[in-house]
Amino acid sequence: MDYEKRQKRMKWAAYITAFAIFQVIVILVFALVIMKVRTPKFRVSNFEIQNLSANTSPAPSFNMTFVAPIRVKNANFGPYKYDATTVNFNYGGLSVGQVQVPKSKANFRSTKKINALVNLSSSVSNVVPDISSGTLTLSSSGTMTGKVEMMLIFKKKKSTSMNCTMVINVLSKTLQSLNCE
Repeated sequence: MDYEKRQKRMKWAAYITAFAIFQVIVILVFALVIMKVRTPKFRVSNFEIQNLSANTSPAPSFNMTFVAPIRVKNANFGPYKYDATTVNFNYGGLSVGQVQVPKSKANFRSTKKINALVNLSSSVSNVVPDISSGTLTLSSSGTMTGKVEMMLIFKKKKSTSMNCTMVINVLSKTLQSLNCE
């Protein structure tokens, strides 16, 4: 009789230990995978140029208009609420335009798409060699700050940066290449 009781207690102890180990594994997976806060990605996607005019004389300059498809990719298991951000467009280190990205939210595990109208203009003398060669090299940069909300309880501040280089073909008025880091 004692032997059977001991066997029963051993079974229960094994069940309780197995359940405790299972719970620890579930909690670890939850903490390391679900609750891990990843940095969202903030990029400019391929775009079509609506208007482009470039002159080498009498005054070297260019004017360009396009709709920039800005993407905020959130890989977290909670929404990313970000503040209003300014994206700067530069040519040769000088600012040629900027666009505002309004305050919004990228839902969990999704990409928020924002189309922003961009007007760029420059009257810099060093633009002549690039226009003559048929290409303009522009860069865009910006830093987005916000919070990732996990399980409607935890909030973690995250900021992400954009640094893109784009080459514009002046002759065909198209985007030749776009590289974002």
